[in-house]
Amino acid sequence: MTGLIQLTGFPVPRILIAGGGTGGHIIPALAVARELRSRYNAEILFVGTARGMESRLVPEAGFRLELIEIGPLNQVSLATKLRTLAGLPLSLVACSKLISQFKADAVFGVGGYASGPAMGAAILRGVPTMAFEPNAVPGMANRLVGRWVRAAAVNFPPAAAWFRNAEVTGIPVRPEFFALQPLADDAAPHLLVFGGSQGARLFNTLLPPLVPGMLAAVPGLTILHQAGARHAESTRAAYVSSGADPARWRVEAFLDAMAERIGEANLVMARSGASTVAELAAAGKPALLVPFAAAADNHQRSNALVMVQAGAAVMVEERELSVSGKLAEALIGLLKDGERLARMGEQARSLARPDAAEQIAKRLFDLARV
Repeated sequence: MTGLIQLTGFPVPRILIAGGGTGGHIIPALAVARELRSRYNAEILFVGTARGMESRLVPEAGFRLELIEIGPLNQVSLATKLRTLAGLPLSLVACSKLISQFKADAVFGVGGYASGPAMGAAILRGVPTMAFEPNAVPGMANRLVGRWVRAAAVNFPPAAAWFRNAEVTGIPVRPEFFALQPLADDAAPHLLVFGGSQGARLFNTLLPPLVPGMLAAVPGLTILHQAGARHAESTRAAYVSSGADPARWRVEAFLDAMAERIGEANLVMARSGASTVAELAAAGKPALLVPFAAAADNHQRSNALVMVQAGAAVMVEERELSVSGKLAEALIGLLKDGERLARMGEQARSLARPDAAEQIAKRLFDLARV
């Protein structure tokens, strides 16, 4: 196995990875799991819930997954909170049993519903724990266990204050993002509008009427708009109705080869989830970020703010989009200023951390040997 570290006299490390829910939690967790398996020959067990993305992605990646029952606590009704709290003792017991049966040497909590009870059970059992926090403001599960964990890996420096023994590692990102090269100075302007795997309804509604004016203001501009499966047809129809030149725009439900699509763009308009921000940084790509206002603890705004403060992005908040011409003005201004986009791309790349998966896996391996 390439890169495998032979450790004569040491048992194979057994790492339990708990949490998930969204891609921002589970995709980096899978990257760390692959690093642990390839570099340290570790045995990995994931613990998650049936409602999270881990229920599909973990088995597809070839890792074992155990499911527990646990509900949300943040931004839900009082009745839902009470049901979750009532079921929490059973979730702790279930996680404690899994930790014991698996003989876990360390538990890695990546945030999400299953992370809280698994980390809590590990702390009560005295099993070394490490938290992963991709956002600038930790989610509820990580805030609850932050002071009790042995170590933490965070993406943004502000998040480190919530944990013991925290280290800024960044988010594991696929290597192809780091391999992207800056566009040529004479490259025609190209805007990528990306709303995540499900699309962003707000983008799908706001952009089409603005496109004719943008195409007129920015010579040679082309647009690729990822709208999500449920909204691709209606978004495409809205572009057609706008009268925009069909040779200069394209609407797709999904985008394959995401690194390549980002690499082709001079500017990316996107939400500011942790994984999206990390991929933009790895690609060295300037962005106009519109944080999802309903995100838990408004963490997307905090993520975007870090990029803005570094000079890597411009942020337009949802409440500002109602201001006539605000979005079009921001996009046109950026697309017409190639020198500024180049500087923003350089600043974005300065935030990237290509060794994140390796660094996190090494810390977990060290914890497992304590």
